[in-house]
Amino acid sequence: MPVNKMLERIPCKAARMKTQKRIVKKGFVNILLLTAVVIVLLFAGYASGFIDIPAAMGREKLLPIYSVDTEEKKISISFDAAWGNSHTRPVLDILDKYGIKTTFFLVAFWAEKYPEDLKEISRRGHEVQNHSATHPDMTTLSAEKIREEVETTEAVIEKLTGVKSNLFRPPFGAYNNKVIETLEGLGYKVIQWSVDSLDWKDISADEIVARVVSGIEPGAIVLFHNDAAHVEEYLPQMLEKLIESGYEIVPVGQLIYWNDYHMDHTGKQIAK
Repeated sequence: MPVNKMLERIPCKAARMKTQKRIVKKGFVNILLLTAVVIVLLFAGYASGFIDIPAAMGREKLLPIYSVDTEEKKISISFDAAWGNSHTRPVLDILDKYGIKTTFFLVAFWAEKYPEDLKEISRRGHEVQNHSATHPDMTTLSAEKIREEVETTEAVIEKLTGVKSNLFRPPFGAYNNKVIETLEGLGYKVIQWSVDSLDWKDISADEIVARVVSGIEPGAIVLFHNDAAHVEEYLPQMLEKLIESGYEIVPVGQLIYWNDYHMDHTGKQIAK
């Protein structure tokens, strides 16, 4: 029965007012309870990784570093290492041949399985950086689990190379505000890429080279994989074309800005 009809049936005015106050109070309590339930559910979702509260509340979406705004013809190429290892030494030999230093983003289980290769990457002067411990979708994890993933890999890298990692590439490129805020709280820069070689797909070396070269511009970050099927074929071709075009190839840590910058809507770092 509607509230106004129910009140009309109460003959005494004082009784009607008392009943009305009781209904209003009950409604207010119900609203408070519902609000509390929503807040609890939001924070439970945030803790479990299923809800990004900053984004849900309309806060600015944070971005990782996709590229760098620079007038210098500098770029970075990077290799993710998580699964295989049959091409790692040939990749290092090719990079040595052209005098190129790059960045390798390593997963902890890969580093623990191939410790000598990790040491060799570092010994040859390449950056060894963090790609998580177990290669999860970081957006599904709590902040505590995110820290655990990062710190586990950080410890492995430091133990084997003596160098502490300070760059992080999220597995699958998956990120949200919580991932970025947690990583930045640990002193990391979160790195994506502006050119995806797609070298993990079933495409030819020529297609990979054409794709990368056509997407290059100053400040670009290129994504490769250490165990891609055609890497021994496409890597020399690509390096020669980039060098002929006047590009200097540097590790990601030497390309990005560490301070005094802002990000545009594409994830490009712009110096202040």
